[in-house]
Formats: sequence, structure tokens, C-alpha cells
Amino acid sequence: MELKESFEKAVADSKQLAAKPSNEILLQLYSLYKQATEGDVNTEPPTNMFDFVNKAKHDAWSSLKGKTNEVAMQEYVSLVNSLK
Repeated sequence: MELKESFEKAVADSKQLAAKPSNEILLQLYSLYKQATEGDVNTEPPTNMFDFVNKAKHDAWSSLKGKTNEVAMQEYVSLVNSLK
């Protein structure tokens, strides 16, 4: 199966997991998805210092800067497969 098709299947599968993943895993899924679909982070960090959720999301995505879309897709697929 082509990588893009595997990625799209993994995205659908991630919404059907038997148990909700931990917040750490959810951040990994979020950041890998954003890196795979949009590339390097393209937004400013949240300015509200109490916006912990969006700051964590921004930091997680920023940590993947320079990772190619293909590598991010493959890592996302592998992570979802490990959660099944």
C-alpha cells in the first residue's frame, strides 16, 4: 500500500481505537499529523501564558521541525499500529 493511503487509513484508525491514548501519545499523534500534512510549524506560539494545551501542541509540533512529510507519515502510521 502506498504511504499516503497507509497514512489516511491510520488517521481513520486513530479515531476508532479501543482505548483513549494518554495525553503524551495524543500530542505525538497531533504533532506527527501536522508535520505530515502541513510541514514545519507555521504559526506563532500562543501568547496567553495560561493556554497550556495550545502551548503543548505548538511545542510538540515545533520539535519536529525539519522532519520530512514522508517520515512524519511513516512514524504516524507506526504509532497508530502500535496502539491497536
